[in-house]
Amino acid sequence: MNIQDFIRDNIKALKPYSSARDDYKDATTNMVFLDANENPFNNGVNRYPDPQQSSLKTILAKQKGVSKENILLGNGSDEVLDLIFRAFCEPNRDNVITLPPTYGMYEVLANVNAIDIIKVNLSEIFQPKVDEVLSSANQNSKILFLCSPNNPSGNNFNPKDVETLLNKFNGIVVIDEAYIDFSEQRSWLNRLEEFPNLIVTQTLSKAYGMAGIRLGICYASKEIVSILNKIKPPYNVNELTQQRALKRLSKPSEVETEIKTILEQRNFINSELKTIPFIEQIYPSDANFVLVKVDDATKRYNELINKGIVVRNRTNQPGCENCLRFTIGSQIENKKLIEALKTI
Repeated sequence: MNIQDFIRDNIKALKPYSSARDDYKDATTNMVFLDANENPFNNGVNRYPDPQQSSLKTILAKQKGVSKENILLGNGSDEVLDLIFRAFCEPNRDNVITLPPTYGMYEVLANVNAIDIIKVNLSEIFQPKVDEVLSSANQNSKILFLCSPNNPSGNNFNPKDVETLLNKFNGIVVIDEAYIDFSEQRSWLNRLEEFPNLIVTQTLSKAYGMAGIRLGICYASKEIVSILNKIKPPYNVNELTQQRALKRLSKPSEVETEIKTILEQRNFINSELKTIPFIEQIYPSDANFVLVKVDDATKRYNELINKGIVVRNRTNQPGCENCLRFTIGSQIENKKLIEALKTI
């Protein structure tokens, strides 16, 4: 597969913006910087941030076992996904394939970029219908989005099905692994070198508990990363985000402890939900949430709201009729949820 065949012509011809910090990269030396029209009075954030986030990429590369050249960082995963659309999809001509129920931003970003969407619903057990996906694709199908573990169902996709799609889909395959840290299944990052069309996206918002700093991560071939670097804003990840992310990534044992606690609480929630009469089905989860089918999702949602508990009503999503999604909270929050469910 030649990735160049999938890049938009205008992106191939694009000359990227060169910032002051790109012209002179070694910002750590004791130099007098009069190149970027910055305020000279030091307050910790008066200088522009590193446009390539070198320190962050160094620690991520070491922890994930990849090269820094395989990493692109964005202002949340949503920016990363938007860059992928802009690099590979020609507006008003190309299309992408999504597998509902799934993360809603794929459709939003497709609409923003004037890209058609082909939807192939997941099976009743929330697995890809591989043959239908492949037969639905056409010559203008540029990207296939796979969310695994999937949101809102919570399950991983069958690895054999994913591998088939990677091998047979004639385009870019994006595997969204926002919840991979809660799963026993290995990340597809370990097989990045096998598939030139593979992009893996991850985030610090979930397991790392840093939703407020908005840091999304893209892992892909050096060729794909270089393309995305051409079109990303020069200073897309701000200095405060970089500092907080570095601090968090330097304490992996703390993250592991929190993940362990969330998984223990997920087991507690699953056990307690079995005692609630109006819960008809509890779907298996590899994420930090649980999807359940109830007798009347809208009614139960409103009853929980009245008790001061906000959950997510997913009843309008394909395959999720009368389903609620419960995020795994703290031990106290989870007990409050169960107590409320037992009294409504």
